[in-house]
Amino acid sequence: MAKTPSPCIDVCKFKREGHCIGCSLTKAQKSMFKSLKKESHRVGFLHMLTAQQERLGKYSHWDLAYRKKLAKRKIAAEKLL
Repeated sequence: MAKTPSPCIDVCKFKREGHCIGCSLTKAQKSMFKSLKKESHRVGFLHMLTAQQERLGKYSHWDLAYRKKLAKRKIAAEKLL
């Protein structure tokens, strides 16, 4: 299985109380994801992130953008999301 890519969708504007307007990550979370080596930890992080996005609201655009990123890298989204 290919390495799970970062949930970052290349917007990187931290305006919503420290959360990126593109993916909802904070700067600390972005660093944390980069340090995760095990695939199971990365997938778990994505599940945490989608729950965070639902709680914060205004992140419905992320799912489509991330799925496009996965498709470009030939990674099945169903295995991650």
